[in-house]
Amino acid sequence: MSQIRIEQIARECVAVRLRMLNRVVTNVYDEALRPLGLKVSQMNILVAVALMGSSRPTDLGEALHIDISTLSRNLERMKNRGWLELLSDDHDGRAQQVRLTSEGRELLETAAGFWEAAQSQVIATLGAEMVQQLTTSTDRIRTKS
Repeated sequence: MSQIRIEQIARECVAVRLRMLNRVVTNVYDEALRPLGLKVSQMNILVAVALMGSSRPTDLGEALHIDISTLSRNLERMKNRGWLELLSDDHDGRAQQVRLTSEGRELLETAAGFWEAAQSQVIATLGAEMVQQLTTSTDRIRTKS
């Protein structure tokens, strides 16, 4: 591969830029949520479960675009911390439903203020226009799924 091609990839690769942006933004949220023992990835799962009421893990994974093995590890940790519970599915005894516990709902309510501080910091860093572009892009992805 030529040096020019290598420099082009280094300069233009969308994946590299998004991954870097993801790490920086995730660190802001994780730092804000740290006093609660919560990571932003876990908060997103709590929010999704709260919105869905209860959900099969596969449906939750599809909604969040998370592979099932990563989701399963997170669900197990969150269940062990008392934030989520796994229930048998009424329609299929082998399947499970994920539901927020009262402790999970309380944590989510407490976390909202910490999240707001992180959200403000990220918007100030990226700019409102960039955040709106991200929202538009992810909405487009969701409608195609």
